[in-house]
Amino acid sequence: MPAAIAKVTKDDIIPETGKPAADRLIAGDPVFTTWSIEEADGLYAGIWQATPGKWRIAYDEWEYFSLTAGTSIITPDGGDPLVLTKGDSYIIRPGFTGTWEVVETTVKDYVIRL
Repeated sequence: MPAAIAKVTKDDIIPETGKPAADRLIAGDPVFTTWSIEEADGLYAGIWQATPGKWRIAYDEWEYFSLTAGTSIITPDGGDPLVLTKGDSYIIRPGFTGTWEVVETTVKDYVIRL
């Protein structure tokens, strides 16, 4: 049984890497690195990093995140751009569509609920 408390850290976690799907990529060659800390019962938590680029996003899940480094711009379809910087925390709800642009390599702590 896992411990009842887990530190949010990259230590001792082998990260997974990926990229946006080709049909979602708008600009650049962003690379995602994810350190998964918790995956249980439709809940996912960890640390995510992305290098510069821009891609389309569509959320079927609920996500809370807090930026710990970098600068990104999230633009909802038909809405105004939202500039995200270190220290910013947001919730994205299911049904959100738009774009995510990483201006400066971005790192966030996240919790996703399916």
